[in-house]
Amino acid sequence: MEALQNFLMKWLMPIASKIEKQQHLQAIKDGMIGVMPFVIVGSMCLLPTAFMNLVGGAGPVYDALNTVNPFFSLIAKYTNDFVALYAAYLIARSLAKRYEIESTLSPISSLAVMFILVGVDVEGGVSTAYFGSSGLFTSMIAGLLTVEVARLLIKHDIVIKLPDSVPDMVAESFSALIPIFVACALAAGISLASTNLGGKVFPELIMGLLAPAISSMDSLPALLIVIFLTQLLWFFGLHGPSITQVAWAPFAIAYATENAAAYAAGEAVTHVFTYGFYYNILQVTGSGLTLGLVLYMMFSKSQTYKAIGRAAIVPSIFGINEPVIFGAPILLNPFLFIPFVFGPLICTAISWFTFANGWVNMPITAPPGFMPPGVGAYLMTLDWRSVALVAVLLIIMALIYLPFFKLMEKEQLEREAADAE
Repeated sequence: MEALQNFLMKWLMPIASKIEKQQHLQAIKDGMIGVMPFVIVGSMCLLPTAFMNLVGGAGPVYDALNTVNPFFSLIAKYTNDFVALYAAYLIARSLAKRYEIESTLSPISSLAVMFILVGVDVEGGVSTAYFGSSGLFTSMIAGLLTVEVARLLIKHDIVIKLPDSVPDMVAESFSALIPIFVACALAAGISLASTNLGGKVFPELIMGLLAPAISSMDSLPALLIVIFLTQLLWFFGLHGPSITQVAWAPFAIAYATENAAAYAAGEAVTHVFTYGFYYNILQVTGSGLTLGLVLYMMFSKSQTYKAIGRAAIVPSIFGINEPVIFGAPILLNPFLFIPFVFGPLICTAISWFTFANGWVNMPITAPPGFMPPGVGAYLMTLDWRSVALVAVLLIIMALIYLPFFKLMEKEQLEREAADAE
């Protein structure tokens, strides 16, 4: 075990540390996390449509829902269906802060770049086809491109500078002129080249190039890799989801918005791996599904574990298990390496096959995080079987933790008895 820890510390930790410090990846992660409130609000506003489908096409309940549904559908349209625009702004803002670019115009400029890249001219206006999930990867390019152009021009002093006596807002506006023009010019060149040479608008071209990655991320092997790396990083004291989200969050958010749009349009919902699925099924009660372990600690003969369990139980119910990860501790604990890192892989496989085979409805909403076990799962699927699945997963993980906890408890009791003597 010690040899494995040393090997992972030598090879895995430097890679994880570099990912955690990489400016562009972290800006993308911040932007993806930032758009989640829009995705949550938009998908939750589809609940009236979902309940209308549940109660059938007639009756007072259906009529009442049908009356309020246009109100909620309007909210869903301008949250879910415009999520790529919000992502472009938030990614640019995050990267600008990391570069300490104080101008407030860089994030706004990214919207102009985004419009140039995705705006498809149609009769009477611009198509919004790529303002939603299908434009998310283009929004990453728009946000990063805009700020990188501004950074390079500022670095080489290629900006318009006005005297200090000029008001700040005026000076900022003039200093942003050249960066905005250059960024928009590059976007226009990319857009025209994509259309004239590639025969497709830029977002369509990007989605075509990424098609293998997009389809492969919504698969059991991809999920197993994500969960394994998340748990492994946690075990070594690094915030697993914070690091791995860089890779999977854009896909999971895109899948979630596609599911919501498909459900609203009465089409088949096809994606399993959504943001809600990750947090309300695979990581319910926190990374490692540690609720059973916390309960064991609450009723342990060890006074130390009993105190940790009592302190951790309420946060664990709401998906916050840092108290037990750092309190037990789980990190670098040889007793808990196997259940904490490998146990969730079993639950991931069970969950995947349950959803993929239609035994539980596909995710149609993205409920808020930090909800008690089963609550978020039901809101995500409107299927009581998802609640049963969460209960089964927590029981399985409790059984996996039990023999390892008993060994750990035995050693702790011996230590406490020695201290008492």
